[in-house]
Amino acid sequence: MAEQKNDDLIKQEKEKEAIEEAAALSPRLIFESIRRNGEEELERPKTALWFSGMAAGMLISFSVLAEALLRAHLPEAEWRYIIENFGYSLGFVLVILGRLQLFTENTITTVVPVMLDPCKHTISRTAILWSTVLAANVIGAFAVGTFFAFGGVLSDPVATAFTDLSRHATGIPAFEGFMRGIPAGVLIAAIVWMLPSAKQNEMGVIVIFTWLIALGDFTHVIAGSVEMAYLVVQGQLGISPAAFGFFLPVLLGNIMGGTLIFTVLTYAQVMPEVE
Repeated sequence: MAEQKNDDLIKQEKEKEAIEEAAALSPRLIFESIRRNGEEELERPKTALWFSGMAAGMLISFSVLAEALLRAHLPEAEWRYIIENFGYSLGFVLVILGRLQLFTENTITTVVPVMLDPCKHTISRTAILWSTVLAANVIGAFAVGTFFAFGGVLSDPVATAFTDLSRHATGIPAFEGFMRGIPAGVLIAAIVWMLPSAKQNEMGVIVIFTWLIALGDFTHVIAGSVEMAYLVVQGQLGISPAAFGFFLPVLLGNIMGGTLIFTVLTYAQVMPEVE
């Protein structure tokens, strides 16, 4: 009789664990997971943030490279645009799954602690992290952009595709770049929001959402910085148009989409449940 009761208890515990594992995380738990990640990031040494940001700025270049490779080798067809934009996801997979510091992820991760405790100390920590990571991302992007421009590693067709992609990304009007940066910021923040409950489907979430950024021709400030750098170091784009016509408008658009829209709205839905 005692053995039967023990077996029943074990069975009930297993069923409970299976139900909890299968159940989706509540918004409050997702928010708490992101808050903890944000606190950990804010406590990291500046040196670690710097080198992680440099690596992210360099590895995000594989988004542009993969897209250029697909464009150069796919046949001319109406469906080519849809397929080649899958290449854009590669750099984001490397950076996000590698847990490297990408500025646009921090528009939600490190903002959550500020929302919960908007004191001078928390705000200053976030400002330092943002400026450190952004600078490191851009320097990494310029390093790899210079490598692709002068390293002789791109075949002529791929170099042509790389140049075309770069000119298109940086050639749109400033206000349009800002507006297109908003949905990109929202989608990157959505990836961060979804990862805690994605379980074994993290790569799928990253690929689909970043593919949508490329397919929608939205603008991302760090991936775009690789394209900007590629043209600047070759003299095909001036510093002033690069900074004020592309970089700053897209940066502000990404921040507005990731922080002022997505993060604020997600916080609003869990605010009554969060201490």
